[in-house]
Amino acid sequence: MNAGTGGQRAVTLSHLLLLLALACLAGCGKPARLATLPAGTPVLAFGDSITQGAGAAPGEDWPSHLAASSGWHVHNAGVAGDTAASARERIGDTLLATHPRLVIIELGGNDFLRRRPEAEVKEDLRAIIRASRQAGAEVLLLAVPRLSLLGAVTGQLPDAKIYAELASEEKAPLLPGIIAGILSEPQLKADPIHPNAAGYRRLASEVTAQLRHNGLLGQP
Repeated sequence: MNAGTGGQRAVTLSHLLLLLALACLAGCGKPARLATLPAGTPVLAFGDSITQGAGAAPGEDWPSHLAASSGWHVHNAGVAGDTAASARERIGDTLLATHPRLVIIELGGNDFLRRRPEAEVKEDLRAIIRASRQAGAEVLLLAVPRLSLLGAVTGQLPDAKIYAELASEEKAPLLPGIIAGILSEPQLKADPIHPNAAGYRRLASEVTAQLRHNGLLGQP
């Protein structure tokens, strides 16, 4: 009786472990799918001059291209020269004014140029992410490279490490390598720190592809 019960328990435990392993194989390694946002959804592009569209003509900024491809109402809240610190001060009013379902954050480049400690930049970005979520919005984080002389010479600009760290800590989807890749190609730049019209089209195209990949934007 006792031996049979022990054997039954062993079989049951093995069965449970098998189910857990199958569940992990089914779900592990796949990015979380987010709810698709329909056309007309208010979306906030929150950033600095790269979001504003410096280096290209009006209407050639990446939020305008994203609006055209998605059908969303994309509010361009890019401010030239903005740092993560100053953006942290304006995020509350901007959220109240726009009521977004999605916030795409592109900030940090001006902080790096001013040699602010990365730890401080990271905490400013964290505060912006949390404020956006408290307002009921999904958040995407656009990684920004830390410009360097070596990167400028070699044409290879890696993302600053704080973006991957912050995305992991805050469980926020990250759009890595997009801006770094554009600023590494001379034909896509208006100047060392801004894309040109072609660069903004590339930026919008790659952001759109990532949005489709994680489910926020439906397939065409």
